[in-house]
Amino acid sequence: MTIKDDFRSLEDFLVSSHLTVDAALDDGAGATMPVKGREINATVLFADMANFSGRTVDMTPTETLIFVQWFFAWIGAEALRHGKGIIDKYIGDEVMLVFSDEFGSDDPFREAVETARWMADHDPWSFCPHIGIASGAVVVGYVGTPLKYNCSVFGSPVAVAARMASVKPDYDGTYSSSIAFPDSEWGERDFDEVFPPKKYRNPDGTTFTQPHSWQMLEARTAELKNLPSMSIREIVKTSINFSFTPVEAAAKEVLDDIKRAGRYWPHEPSRV
Repeated sequence: MTIKDDFRSLEDFLVSSHLTVDAALDDGAGATMPVKGREINATVLFADMANFSGRTVDMTPTETLIFVQWFFAWIGAEALRHGKGIIDKYIGDEVMLVFSDEFGSDDPFREAVETARWMADHDPWSFCPHIGIASGAVVVGYVGTPLKYNCSVFGSPVAVAARMASVKPDYDGTYSSSIAFPDSEWGERDFDEVFPPKKYRNPDGTTFTQPHSWQMLEARTAELKNLPSMSIREIVKTSINFSFTPVEAAAKEVLDDIKRAGRYWPHEPSRV
């Protein structure tokens, strides 16, 4: 019987696993440069919100902090509600997740796609995430210096997933969120099995199937910044979740509540 561990961080994974590289090098200036990590196969997911700059341009720094924290708290909860993904890092308005059989995933790519769907389907604040996914060989390793070390994932799938998140779908209709990935990764999967339509039970015991809000587009060749062009596949969400209160306004209201609670001490700019 194989026991799959439930890792919650890349650091947990590394300290619990055998390293595939463990060396100490001279950085050329007499200081020690460690090279430590474990090579694995994984699926990387990048997600960012639509129009972050435009939505926050009129916010104060603290309002922007609340806004971004709202996004990460929500997307983190949706990212981990069913799958075995690990949150690697937050970058500005982006979040990076990693899925691997070594983290407990049965099908890392499918779990990444399902996670992307949950992010967009459960979007009460209309963040409308754009999501990129890519799979392949990566290394989970430490980078930095004795001043500060970080644990992260490195390899071409990271760059490809990041570029996929920035791809604008070749779709003429209205859509709110998109998922893009190399076409070769879909394989022979059945769309309705990966994206089953939602079913609800009526009071009389009959069931109602909601019209599908996701559409898979035909494979196409896309130009990716600083990467070779490749055949990609896109899935778009053709419905939009509208929030009763825009999250931008909600962030301002939250800051007002914090002020009233006496938990805000604004910075006074220095005078020259």
